[in-house]
Amino acid sequence: MTLAKQFELDEYIDFIEQEDFAGKALSEYVANVQRVYLQDKRPWVIGYSGGKDSSAVMVLVYLALLGLKPDERHKHVFVVASDTLVETPIVVNHVNNSLEAIQKGAKRDNLPITSHKVVPKTNDTFWANLLGKGYPAPTRNFRWCTERMKIDPVSSFITDKISQYDEVIVVLGSRSQESASRAQVIAKHKIDGSDLAKHTTLSNAFIYTPIDMWAVDDVWKILRFCHLEQHDTPYGIKNKWFDKYDLEWETPWGGKNLVLWNLYKDSSGQGECPMVIDETTPSCGNSRFGCWTCTVVTKDRAMESLVQNGETWMLPLLKFRNILSRSTSPKLKKKYRNHIRRDGRLAFKTLREDGEKILTDDYTTGPYKLKYRKLALKLLLKTQKKLSTYQKDLELITVPELYAVRHEWLNDPNEPDWDDELPVIFRGIFGFDLDWTVDDTNQFSQQESALLSEVAPHHDISPQMLKKLIDLEVSMSGLTRRVGIFNKIGRLIQQDWESAEAIIKENKDTRQKQIDQSREVQSLTEELDMINASIEQEASS
Repeated sequence: MTLAKQFELDEYIDFIEQEDFAGKALSEYVANVQRVYLQDKRPWVIGYSGGKDSSAVMVLVYLALLGLKPDERHKHVFVVASDTLVETPIVVNHVNNSLEAIQKGAKRDNLPITSHKVVPKTNDTFWANLLGKGYPAPTRNFRWCTERMKIDPVSSFITDKISQYDEVIVVLGSRSQESASRAQVIAKHKIDGSDLAKHTTLSNAFIYTPIDMWAVDDVWKILRFCHLEQHDTPYGIKNKWFDKYDLEWETPWGGKNLVLWNLYKDSSGQGECPMVIDETTPSCGNSRFGCWTCTVVTKDRAMESLVQNGETWMLPLLKFRNILSRSTSPKLKKKYRNHIRRDGRLAFKTLREDGEKILTDDYTTGPYKLKYRKLALKLLLKTQKKLSTYQKDLELITVPELYAVRHEWLNDPNEPDWDDELPVIFRGIFGFDLDWTVDDTNQFSQQESALLSEVAPHHDISPQMLKKLIDLEVSMSGLTRRVGIFNKIGRLIQQDWESAEAIIKENKDTRQKQIDQSREVQSLTEELDMINASIEQEASS
């Protein structure tokens, strides 16, 4: 560390020691982090989202390691950030720059810290599921994205470290004020007489939350090198930040927090999306550090605020996100989504009457129709092309994801895309082709698809069913033993290929037939009882 850097750090510590952090001095927290670090050989994994809370924890841990002797820094600290690939672009840049700065600072200061980024598997990304498989935009009742895009990548990283070191400690920026439910879960798994809690799902992983009792003001004290003063105003006592610097204070590793402060400044809510390690973590929909595609909340006030505060280039993202959100409206579901699910069946809704489940004439919708997935991809790619003038290397959807979406379209269980339209869509927008490999499961042309669509209805057969049967035959051709082909054919034929109206009518007719049969049986039973009663009466007289 340079002499100037050491002087700046000493000045920072001298000032911050005058401040109160949840009733304690900063030195007490630094000492506690050092104590927990030194008491065993388990490496640390810091969950880093780039937001204020995880940044505060990162500063605290960095200061603690700087205060230890070189030979005491005996175990590794892995700083891991989860990138869902649909993070707000401005946040992605901030996180990338922060991770790079932490890595360089740790190398300079001889600290055992390394930075890492994890991403979901290609077939588990947001676009592979929404555009490829037709999964509906996430809602509170169907929040399919969290586990695939956040929990699994982080869990895989932690599990990998457990396999290397037997046990690990996961350090989080969770604060009780930020998430009461999260605080309750950690408290429930707290180990008696320890600063640690057991991980809720991963064995041999433990949780450490060093700023659990901090308020949001405490977080900004350590990040901004400033404190709050109370002032009497005509409207009562108000808190005002008193800066000891010009917002250019450097963190111990060398990065500046001005970008971070500006991301939160004038926000309608200062929440951030924490490192998600299990399903108890709250939704990040209102957060500046969440996904720009998040539809779990009705409005993305964070992105709206960014646009209003000068980031007008993000307006196309906000519009796209709002279109996705509208598609979750109960009134529009049947317009955008298929009437059958991916298993090919129409699922009727049920009601409970007298403790029994009764089928209704309504049904739950399935995946997005292929035509709307194609329209959504066109809009997404046009948005990406438009925003590339602002940021040249901006990718709203990656090339591997495009390959995954194309594969899903070609092999869709309900609407196989024999037209293979994705490469056509891409070329029409960008004017060039990617390296599209030939998919052996799709051997038919647009003309053949159109011919089937024209001929099949004349024979009261679904064109989609015929396409799937032909796809099945192609997939099994050339095999020495085509085991199970008849079962697969049977399952395809038994799927609900008719329209929703036809299936509902058939369901009504079936139920009415069952009711009539039940009534007939009941009538015969009553008539038989009457005959038996008459016989018994005659026998007794």
